[in-house]
Amino acid sequence: MEDAGSMVPEGFTTEAFGGLPAAMGIEIIEASAKRVVARMPVEGNTQPYGVLHGGASCVLAETIGSIGSALHAGPDRITMGVEINASHHRSASEGHVTGVATQLHGGRTLTSYEITITDDRDRRVCTARLTCALRDRP
Repeated sequence: MEDAGSMVPEGFTTEAFGGLPAAMGIEIIEASAKRVVARMPVEGNTQPYGVLHGGASCVLAETIGSIGSALHAGPDRITMGVEINASHHRSASEGHVTGVATQLHGGRTLTSYEITITDDRDRRVCTARLTCALRDRP
């Protein structure tokens, strides 16, 4: 199980992930098995009232928690999210939100992360928890 330090490991770019994280504009800032930091624009990720969509917060949370889990698992294993929950504390209507995933448990078959999402004024927007299963690569 490896820990990549506080820099973004090679290949861990938004473009490399493609799909949903890229479409939502998620930018990885720091990544290790213990802590992952990323930001995402509010604009383009809103619900009809013009505030950040709760599902967007969940996508950010699952993306960065899964990155930490993948770094914990190492290159010979895969990680799959099995449970996510989120509490939405306040709205964000402009700027960016920043997610910080902190490893709560890093075992052989499961990882768990707490993810805090804050606005540009460092006010908590969302708190999430993600559990991932680790399996041998097929």
